[in-house]
Amino acid sequence: MRLFNFFLLGLSVLLAGFSSFVSAAPSVQVVYRGFDSPWGMAEVAPGKLLVSEKGGNFVLVDVKSGDARNIAGAPKVVANGQGGLLDVAVPRDYKTGGWIYFTYSAPVQGEAATALARAKLNLKSGMLTDRQTLLVTTSVSDTSRHFGSRIAFDDDHVFFTVGDRGVRENGQDLRTHAGTVIRLKRDGSVPEDNPFIESEQGLDEIWSYGHRNAQGITFDAEGRLWVIEHGPRGGDELNLIAKGENYGWPVVSQGKEYWGPFDVGVKEKDGMQPAAKVYVPSIAPGSLISVRSDKYGWKGDLLSGALKLTHLNRIVMKDGKPVDEERYFEERGQRLRALLEDSEGVIFIATDAGELWRLDP
Repeated sequence: MRLFNFFLLGLSVLLAGFSSFVSAAPSVQVVYRGFDSPWGMAEVAPGKLLVSEKGGNFVLVDVKSGDARNIAGAPKVVANGQGGLLDVAVPRDYKTGGWIYFTYSAPVQGEAATALARAKLNLKSGMLTDRQTLLVTTSVSDTSRHFGSRIAFDDDHVFFTVGDRGVRENGQDLRTHAGTVIRLKRDGSVPEDNPFIESEQGLDEIWSYGHRNAQGITFDAEGRLWVIEHGPRGGDELNLIAKGENYGWPVVSQGKEYWGPFDVGVKEKDGMQPAAKVYVPSIAPGSLISVRSDKYGWKGDLLSGALKLTHLNRIVMKDGKPVDEERYFEERGQRLRALLEDSEGVIFIATDAGELWRLDP
């Protein structure tokens, strides 16, 4: 009997530790239907989300009433393949009427490159005004793949991701912005402490390189910068980003060739940073946020929307490291494209099917 009681005690302790990682899925409330390929979203006033559509439009949604209206003033985009109007984001100190940042595939001599711009939103007129192009990156290629792009902010800077544009060699070429994380001051100027600013071998705007196609970027509450990116066939990566570091693509990869069961590159290499977490098979991550509130029991964890495997991927974090994961909403069968935690701690999800979800604890 004592042995049996000891077994029960041990089992209860084990389950208690496990339960700290596992939480029931929130309920989903669909607050809007009708987007045409939504891509990014930002809270631009209490209860109002500005959503970018890949085809080149902005839509303003009132999440309480479900009303929506088009917003004029978007730039001309190359809406082809994976290109178009991409992310839209605001910094944590944003106040209504301030600068709104967005990325898009800009036309360049008959082709396209990832670009960053900003503008102000006049809620009364429904127009973006004072639009400024901050950087058209040197990422032109003849493919319509791997533009990135997501945006994040620290106190003084804007960071955004650029995919390798379907040209693998770009990942290790510091003469192009393709395959990098870029860091600028919020006005678009280059910070003097960027890692390659005094080097003839690298472009001034680059913060890190060796990325394939990062479509999620976020700062956690401790100021750590995280990026999640698509691998080839298997090998999606969550990376902790540090100044000037090389994240390996295409020399290092955990994925395989699309045309056969052969590894892409090697699994590790000196001088190239290992991933903090790898997904095999690929989930196809479409976004990344760090949860700030405890409304869902997820405070401090990372969330990513999965496209191919159609779920919300919760990356359980402990002491700044991923230790577990949970998957929610797989049964709904929708590609989860964009995530947002609003100023009240409520999480919203935009899906490729054109829906906007609110998660209710």
